[in-house]
Amino acid sequence: MRTVTYGAACSLDGFITGPDGQLDWLHFSKDVNAIIRDYWKTIDTLVMGRKTWEVAASQGGGASTNGVTSYVFSRTLDKITANGVFLVKEDAGEFIRRLKQQSGKDICVFGGGDFARSLFAAGVIDELGFNMHPVLLGSGTPLFTDSGRRIPLELKECRVLDGGCLYATYRVLPQD
Repeated sequence: MRTVTYGAACSLDGFITGPDGQLDWLHFSKDVNAIIRDYWKTIDTLVMGRKTWEVAASQGGGASTNGVTSYVFSRTLDKITANGVFLVKEDAGEFIRRLKQQSGKDICVFGGGDFARSLFAAGVIDELGFNMHPVLLGSGTPLFTDSGRRIPLELKECRVLDGGCLYATYRVLPQD
C-alpha cells in the first residue's frame, strides 16, 4: 500500500508561512536540497487543497512535471487547466483511501493545515516529515489545526541540519 506523508518547513512555533504568507524566513542548504531531492524520487502523486493550489498557480507553478500527478480538492473551483493537475470535488479522505490502494509510488500532502486536518480526521495520513526552522513567527498559516482527535506518533528520524534547523519524521501509529 502507498504511504501518504504530510510534511512542510515550519517555524518552531508551528507556522508554515508568516502572517502575510511570507516565506523569507526559510533557510535552504545542501542538507535540505538533498532531503527534497531524495523525497521527490519516492512519490508520484501530490494532493492539495484549493488555497495551496491558488498560491502555487499564482507563483507560476501548478503544472505537474516529472511524472507527478496532482489532485486539487475544492468545492468552489469549477475547473483546472494545468497539465497533470486534476480537480476533485468529492470527499478527500475517501478519494485518498482509494489512491492508496492503487499501484504507484507514495503520495505527498502538499500545503497547509486546513487540508491536512481533514486528512488526519479521515485517518489517511501515514507519516509526517518536518524541517523546523529556528524562528518564532508568532502567527501565520498553522502547520496543524484541530483534527478532532489525538494522533499518536512514533519518531522515525531526527537530525540537525545546516542553519540550526531540525529535520524530523514520524510514523502515525494505529488507533485502537
